[in-house]
Amino acid sequence: MIKNIWILKALIQKTISFLPYNHSVNFLFQKYVTKGVRLTDELFEDKLIHCSNHLKYFTTYATTAPSSSLEIGTGWYPIVPIGLYLFGFEDIVSIDISDLLTTASVHQTIERYESYLTSGRLAPFLNKVDMDRFAKLKELLKSNEPPHDLLKKININVIIGDARKIDRRDGSFDLINSNNTFEHIYPAILIDIVKEFKRLMKPTGIMSHQIDMSDHFAHLDKSITIYNFLKYSDKQWSLIDNTIQPQNRLRVSDFRKIFDDLGLKVLHEQNRDGDINQIKALRPSLDEKYKNYSDADLAVSHSLFILKK
Repeated sequence: MIKNIWILKALIQKTISFLPYNHSVNFLFQKYVTKGVRLTDELFEDKLIHCSNHLKYFTTYATTAPSSSLEIGTGWYPIVPIGLYLFGFEDIVSIDISDLLTTASVHQTIERYESYLTSGRLAPFLNKVDMDRFAKLKELLKSNEPPHDLLKKININVIIGDARKIDRRDGSFDLINSNNTFEHIYPAILIDIVKEFKRLMKPTGIMSHQIDMSDHFAHLDKSITIYNFLKYSDKQWSLIDNTIQPQNRLRVSDFRKIFDDLGLKVLHEQNRDGDINQIKALRPSLDEKYKNYSDADLAVSHSLFILKK
């Protein structure tokens, strides 16, 4: 049995990051080796939970109709944008630095929605589905057009580019959301992105951000904890980290500070507390930059932030 699988994955992804078409190569690596990008029920339901949370807190805190939304981190499967479309959003934008969508991945997403709706498994996640829109969604399965063209037919516009500068006027969006994306953006860039989001958000709208602060290498290798990456200095981590799936290692207090410094109010914060005992056991090995963080702060593995201006 191979030991330290996470190190092997890190080395492979580091190598892939230097190759031409590195995101396509990484997709094949994760699809056929790590099995990390298959549209499993677990992945589908995880994104449905995100979509459900966005809608729950939008209806709770926003004082506007569900008209326009912006997502960062389109990824391989447009699960959240389609969920927002079925709920009633009219103008849906999703931006990513890399184009990972394919016609097949869009079709797979639609087929999974159809399966969940007809079996009744969608209702716990989306209790409101516009059936006329669902019929229009199913029509996309008959077409093999490029994925961006397919999604435009249901008012989902995918932008490939830099989220620090989006060609929309101030106050364009009712809902701005992310789904396990912020942890992959380095702090200086993230600050500029959130600043741009603040410009784009309507005064009556909200932001809803799901953040996974766990060491993603631990998702594959159960021999390490989800806090393993806190042992390394920034210099050491730069040798391990890669540009195709970077991890910024920010903790929940770091995200709070970013939002506060940019003048955003936290309406709601929901944390997965993690395992403080693992942090206590790891503390002697923590890198110096993390030693002044509290155990509770370091232990938080996932957060949901609901923000307004």
